[in-house]
Amino acid sequence: MFDLMNIMSKVKEAQAKIKETQAKLVHLTAEGESGAGMVKVTVNGNRKVVSIEMDDSLINPADKEMLSDLTVAAINKAMEAIEIKIKEEMKSATDGMMPNIPGMDLGSMF
Repeated sequence: MFDLMNIMSKVKEAQAKIKETQAKLVHLTAEGESGAGMVKVTVNGNRKVVSIEMDDSLINPADKEMLSDLTVAAINKAMEAIEIKIKEEMKSATDGMMPNIPGMDLGSMF
């Protein structure tokens, strides 16, 4: 039988660690690019776009639709990359804190 007090203590400890790690996520960044690097987007761990860089050759009113498409593609790639980093960060923050309960994955909660 599980030691309920120990489990509750571990849950509170995990919650504190998760909160601390979430505060650090703003410093975690990931980059996505499209068009062979012509458009680059950087996002942070709070899932916010930090910067967008575009090759000078793209700045042409006639290429507006292509530029929009490349920007969307780069943002989506950056968001995919930051999701992986967030899960890794949260998993390392809570690793070993909770008993191994099948089906309970704290890292997938974020």
